[in-house]
Amino acid sequence: GVRDADSDGSEAEDAGAVSFHADRPELRPERLPPPSRLICTWADGCPQLSVYEKKRLKNIIENAKFFAALELYEVCMESEAKPKKAEDETVRRRSMRLQRVEPSGVSGLEAPAQPTAAGSVRQVGVRGDVSVYTQKYQDMLSSMVLSKENIRKVVKYRVCSMAIHPSESILFVAAGDKSGQIGLWNDCKSEEGAHVFVPHNDLVSCMHFSPFNPAHLLSLSNDSLRCGDVTRAVFDDIYRSEEKLSSFDFLEDNASTAIVAHWGGNITVVDRRTPGTSSGLSADIDFKRMRTVHVHPVNKQYFMAAGLQDVCIYDIRYLKFHRNMPVSSLKGHTKSVASAFFSPVTGNRAVTVCADDKLRVYDTSSLSSKVEVLSTIRHNNNTGRWLSRFQAIWDPKQEDCFVVGSMLQPRQIEVFQDTGKLLHSFSNLNCLNSVCSINVVHPTKNVLVGGNSSGRLHVFKD
Repeated sequence: GVRDADSDGSEAEDAGAVSFHADRPELRPERLPPPSRLICTWADGCPQLSVYEKKRLKNIIENAKFFAALELYEVCMESEAKPKKAEDETVRRRSMRLQRVEPSGVSGLEAPAQPTAAGSVRQVGVRGDVSVYTQKYQDMLSSMVLSKENIRKVVKYRVCSMAIHPSESILFVAAGDKSGQIGLWNDCKSEEGAHVFVPHNDLVSCMHFSPFNPAHLLSLSNDSLRCGDVTRAVFDDIYRSEEKLSSFDFLEDNASTAIVAHWGGNITVVDRRTPGTSSGLSADIDFKRMRTVHVHPVNKQYFMAAGLQDVCIYDIRYLKFHRNMPVSSLKGHTKSVASAFFSPVTGNRAVTVCADDKLRVYDTSSLSSKVEVLSTIRHNNNTGRWLSRFQAIWDPKQEDCFVVGSMLQPRQIEVFQDTGKLLHSFSNLNCLNSVCSINVVHPTKNVLVGGNSSGRLHVFKD
């Protein structure tokens, strides 16, 4: 698997002169990404390298070989080379007064659009034949199955977080475990197995691929937020703290700033464009514990924090060092809350998982002081000390549906509608024999990945 460039390289060759591609055609410079070509050329011109330097260079080249096999370098280059469509470009808005247009002929605002399973778009608030959309979505879920070749042990210990790459050409998943390992698995090249980094010393509680640079994987552990460039096999520190960290999310679409949650109840805004690993804004929001933080998908000045019986929405523009008041509170939790997330397209819904064995869906379309509960679902959330706590995550392709692990037998992963209706249960008596506490859904493809307490990933796909 992938090794740390500074590891001892115990399986490296002996101290003799090493040619890094003479006997290994697959390691020739033309078969590797550009950074590795430079390494090979430099190594060939320096025969006086020490044993340690040779072992280190061999590890770097093996890492580069792996990432070349993933085809991520090509995927990233293609995404950067794609010209922006005209409709994606920002258009400067001009008032009707300046355009000398009478307001009488202006039509009303359209309702925000919502993606459906079939890839079409239906209007939120325009009900139509809802049962037709629901049935199509259920049919799509039923087409997604699990097979033995789509199960792989990716990390050594319990899966605590996952991220799925948005590429449509490959299926690439990252999983973080309780020891600080991050495993990378390309399902399309499953015969090569998973490859592991150890960028952290403790539990990896949160991970996201950058929405701006598809080659960047950001991961958070107790003491640091790091950015890994998966085409170069390098993890750099973004932010370090002596206080334990628990979660993070991006404040902007270009991923230049992030909001980081501290386990003790503080939040910090980190600007990646600022040199060093220090922070900018820091605020105490009076939480005894904070497990997750999530930014509103549309109005990014709002973020939702979940902790010990507290779930609140704040406006980051008005945060002070202390004595901060929330914009809205999501009431009703009687025990600790494991997670709280906005719905992915409009942010008009929020789903929470609580240790009182309930899932709750809230109406966040209007952020008043107290947010209304739309539905409450009885659900066994007592995962115990050996399993990761459940997190309910929305399906990016279906605004009103979310996925959550289950303690039921036979083992399964459940999909609920925001009304509380159970739409589907993913299961396989022969392949799924454990609880998948952490799950992730591909943003465009019909793919669901579940991670269990032994470091295995299970891929359901059509």
